[in-house]
Amino acid sequence: MPRYLDIAAELKRRISEGELLPGAKVPSVRKLAAEWGVATATAAKALAAVSQEGLIHAEPRSGFVVAGTKNVKTPKWSRQHDLTRDRLVRAAIEIADAEGLTAVSMRSVTARLGVATMAPYRHVKGKDELVILMADAAFGERGYPAKGPTDWRPRLELAARTFWSLFKRHPWLAQLGPITRPLPLPNLTAHSEWMLVPLDALGLSAAEMLDVTVLIFSYTQGIAIHLEREQQAFSSSGMSDEDWLDSTEGAIQAITAMGRFPTFTKMITALNVDGYDLILDDLFEQGLRALLDGLALRFSSRVSTFPAP
Repeated sequence: MPRYLDIAAELKRRISEGELLPGAKVPSVRKLAAEWGVATATAAKALAAVSQEGLIHAEPRSGFVVAGTKNVKTPKWSRQHDLTRDRLVRAAIEIADAEGLTAVSMRSVTARLGVATMAPYRHVKGKDELVILMADAAFGERGYPAKGPTDWRPRLELAARTFWSLFKRHPWLAQLGPITRPLPLPNLTAHSEWMLVPLDALGLSAAEMLDVTVLIFSYTQGIAIHLEREQQAFSSSGMSDEDWLDSTEGAIQAITAMGRFPTFTKMITALNVDGYDLILDDLFEQGLRALLDGLALRFSSRVSTFPAP
């Protein structure tokens, strides 16, 4: 029997006998590799095999954890006549939040709800319409104060942070489509309106206002895209960020040994001494400040006509 199956069988035994309880963290790829004396790829394959059986699931920045009753969503409605569009959308959002947008299908939603396969079609035409409704509902989960700041910078800053919070809550939301094909959603338009009011008060043209709102949204979306990609990479490989970096160490050393990239080598050498964690929250904040600073220079000669509170 292949070695990875031996490891998978032992993990399943620990789970079935209660050594690893629901919600408990499963040994990492590196720990399994050391414990069994195998390559990290073999350990990752074992974790993937157990995951495919639904016994464990990946959580970003945490690793694999044991599935169980606390992770299983019990349908709150099982009769077909209890199904509403809102319940349909919420169930689809729960699936997307847990497993990604690709896991959402009419079949997976009906399975979660415990209703007949054709029941959702009384409320939506198909998955495309369902995804649009999901996005509108998700963007509507965060709003703005009735009496907010009147200056353009704090309003744009709050909008960006609001988008970021939504993308973190629903990582699939950043994957929906290119900015060249904006979604005509009422709840997304509410975020645009919040940004447009102070920009209009600065006297910007319609094109300039649209450019700025697109810049704020697309910058935030561009960072947020990696939230779900990070989760997908972990789920497919079974390797944490630290495990993956360890696996690339040889390749990085080979590049620095070429002597062609002295500045890159200097940076890597310093990072090996000082350490470095690429944290998306920190990267988002740093980039947002740079973006707003740039807009501040552009708007320096503008005088706002925003009405006094």
